[in-house]
Amino acid sequence: MKIEGIIFSIYAVFLGVVGVVYWSLVDEKTETAGVVALLISMGLGALIGGYLLFTARRMEPRPQDLPDAEVADGAGELGHFSPRSYWPFFIAFSLFLMMLGTIIGFWLGLIAAFLVFGSVVGLVFEPYINRFSPEDS
Repeated sequence: MKIEGIIFSIYAVFLGVVGVVYWSLVDEKTETAGVVALLISMGLGALIGGYLLFTARRMEPRPQDLPDAEVADGAGELGHFSPRSYWPFFIAFSLFLMMLGTIIGFWLGLIAAFLVFGSVVGLVFEPYINRFSPEDS
């Protein structure tokens, strides 16, 4: 995580320098959105970089962070991922309906918000479906 934190911190410093240079070169009466976008991006990069550096300091180094690491050092189980899941499709479709609700009407966005919530709940709890069924014992 240390490398990622350094990359995001360099990104934030770069955007800060570009934002200050852009602010000094542009006419402040006509162009302010670019300066604000650059400085907000700098702040977001600093936020992510600071979090990653803070977290890396509290954790032991991952195999990716060690300079003498081998490929086999990162072997092992990384987590449980559902091999076949339809829930990402439902989440994407619900988000599409939510964005369409901004065009068509508030009512569609409200319905889509409930669909997004239900789809996310379905994705999160998918590994627990039929976990305690009598057929598994």
